[in-house]
Amino acid sequence: MKNDNCYHCGQPVPAGVDLAVEIDGQPCAMCCGGCQAVAQAIVGNGLADYYRNRDQLPDSPREALPAIVDGLQIYDHPDFQKGFVRVPGDAGGSDAGAGSSTREASLILEGITCSACIWLNEQQLSRLAGVTAVDINYATRRARVRWDERQIRLSEILAAIAAIGYRAHPYDPAKSEELAGRERRRALWRVFVAGFGMMQVMMYAVPLYLAGDGEMTPEVEQLLRWASLSLTLPVVFYSAAPFFRNSWRDLRLRRVGMDVPVALGVGAAFAASVWATLTASGEVYFDSVTMFVFFLLGGRFLEMGARQRAVSVTEALARLMPAVASRVAAYPQNRSLEQVMAADLQPGDVVLVRPGETIPADGRVLEGESSTDEALLSGESAPVGKSPGVTVSGGAINIESPLLVEVLQVGEATRLSAIVRLMERAAAEKPRIVELADRIASRFIIALLVLAAVVAVVWLRIDPGHALWITVSVLVVTCPCALSLATPVALTVASGAMARAGLLVTRSHAVETLARASHFVFDKTGTLTTGRMRLLEVLPLNALPPAANLALAAAMEQASEHPIGSALRAASAGQMLPAVDSPSNEPGRGVSACHAGRRVRLGRPDYVLALHGESLPPGAQALLANGDTVIALGDEKGWMALFRIGDEARPEAAATVAALQSMGRQVVLLSGDAAAAAERLARALAIDEVVAGASPQAKHDFVRQLQAGGAVVAMIGDGINDAPVLAQAQVSVAMGGGSQLARTQADLVLLSENLSHLLRGVVVARGTLAVIRQNLLWSLVYNLVALPLAMAGYITPWMAGIGMSGSSLLVVLNSLRLQTMARS
Repeated sequence: MKNDNCYHCGQPVPAGVDLAVEIDGQPCAMCCGGCQAVAQAIVGNGLADYYRNRDQLPDSPREALPAIVDGLQIYDHPDFQKGFVRVPGDAGGSDAGAGSSTREASLILEGITCSACIWLNEQQLSRLAGVTAVDINYATRRARVRWDERQIRLSEILAAIAAIGYRAHPYDPAKSEELAGRERRRALWRVFVAGFGMMQVMMYAVPLYLAGDGEMTPEVEQLLRWASLSLTLPVVFYSAAPFFRNSWRDLRLRRVGMDVPVALGVGAAFAASVWATLTASGEVYFDSVTMFVFFLLGGRFLEMGARQRAVSVTEALARLMPAVASRVAAYPQNRSLEQVMAADLQPGDVVLVRPGETIPADGRVLEGESSTDEALLSGESAPVGKSPGVTVSGGAINIESPLLVEVLQVGEATRLSAIVRLMERAAAEKPRIVELADRIASRFIIALLVLAAVVAVVWLRIDPGHALWITVSVLVVTCPCALSLATPVALTVASGAMARAGLLVTRSHAVETLARASHFVFDKTGTLTTGRMRLLEVLPLNALPPAANLALAAAMEQASEHPIGSALRAASAGQMLPAVDSPSNEPGRGVSACHAGRRVRLGRPDYVLALHGESLPPGAQALLANGDTVIALGDEKGWMALFRIGDEARPEAAATVAALQSMGRQVVLLSGDAAAAAERLARALAIDEVVAGASPQAKHDFVRQLQAGGAVVAMIGDGINDAPVLAQAQVSVAMGGGSQLARTQADLVLLSENLSHLLRGVVVARGTLAVIRQNLLWSLVYNLVALPLAMAGYITPWMAGIGMSGSSLLVVLNSLRLQTMARS
């Protein structure tokens, strides 16, 4: 059992220490009681596969256990949990759903070195009583843990992570960026070492290539070979280490990954060169090895940078919220300011937001007039005006003047948090088209390995001196990296570009399905229309002009908060209102008052009719039949005026409908409103097919009928009221205003509620499918051309490295064109 190193952490076993744990039937040496305890916990919980699957050693428990582990109870404090713990299914933070005992936290894990670490942490946490869900993203090192606080505390979860040698911290964007930066630095160092080694090896290889027969003595040639070997060692064992490590992991897990052909090619060429150097015979390929390792790493580094830029939208949104806020001590009596953490704000607090500062929470303006930059929140690049009574969103930037804002929603209840959660939901899913590409790529690799073996056998018979480097070229040049990147990179870039344009992707399949949609079915109220009451027409029925009748109606509704009253007051803004006395409201019917010594009524036509008993003139009957809300004004003598109040079409609706139709898409208006109102809107927007007076079930059945005829339906409507029909459609788009956002289950959310942004999203989605086809076509053509050339011996290993890296980089750069498409 004697071993110089600890089996768990790899540290030297101190003299005189004789500790062991039986793993897979064999006693394994441990350096200390901490490693022994951790190893026994791993084996005792049935997690011994960790030791078979890992490809790097973890930190020792002495290093892995942070100092704060002694005081982990602080993580159980409700105030401490505000920023990163929430109640699942509740828009609020940890305080919001006090009736529920389920909690969910976002954590960043440190010490993760491979997928086996992910597996170990997930297994360790999922076996804890009370932990109901664990999801760890290897790329971001971000974990989502859900637990029942009646059975287990967060500090116990963190302690369980620390017990197996890892560190967990509450998620924050700065920490995530730090880890990404560390990854970039490591990759850059590997590229630097490979590039430096390549240049130096080429200095020794050039004389060998240029020297004629007899111009260089064997001793000098052998010296150059040994010099090249010494310079190639760090390139292979440091720069190329990830290829070998990942390949070894994949082979142990009985799968073939992208790095297997590369590792075989690099390893075979290097091993043959070492043998040739040791025996002073044959050919060496140190220059080719260093060159294509450099080109491969350089291509992957550029690809990593491009991908990180493409997926930066979520991190940018998460960083919008400021850390501190200026809270007014006791508004309005005491306006002195105090600096507080933004996470400590509560609904009802009043904060001062100076020009250039970020609004720390969702709220309502109490004092001041300014404009805000909400480009990342809604995709709307133009500043949005703000005045007293207008709501503001946390994360928006105040531009012009100071604002006093009353806090309405904080933490996880804000609109910004809802946007980030929906984007994370989409990122966590894998579309069918990506899964298909992955399956094709994995089978392609197996076929490639078989083909490389055949090429090696054939060339060993034709020309053994060329067999090795031709086989290496075949292994490297046709590695299907471009094929595996073709779809996911394009979809990732498209999702980020659409989010910046105001259309949030919340489901993984949404981009692909939106591009294929043949029928765009729109709800009416709040979708094609603004959803706000507006005075559309005044029909005077007496001798007074329309403006005088409107002023009287607005005066009678002066104290009303009803949407109809607001519409009348808005239409009469700037007019001098007449005096009215003794106003009284009859709910559901109307309002009455005294004006100029006579009783006047405003409300439903039958309510006004009861005051004077006069029939409406024939011309007024048509106004009542058009489907809009009609309000009557009259006194004891008869009718005075009729007011037609309704919803107005969005300014961009007609252009959006026309553009969709010009693309060959069928546009349908599907509404529960009266037929007259729906048909009038359809005529205004040039929509040919109208279904009016539809109940939620009728809407559902109509969409299902379209689908039975082969249509791919995109349904655009209210994310809450239209939930059944949105769920039935292949792809659904919800208007993303207000509190609906946190509860929507739609595939896409129109954050800006601007239909032109939906049109831009359709253009990006169609462009995405075109880019995916281009990427796949390029991958196919590249392999069809490169493979025969490599098999015939026309491509050297370093050329293969350039070809493989260049093909992958071309796919990424082609996908990045979608960002420009979204802005155009």
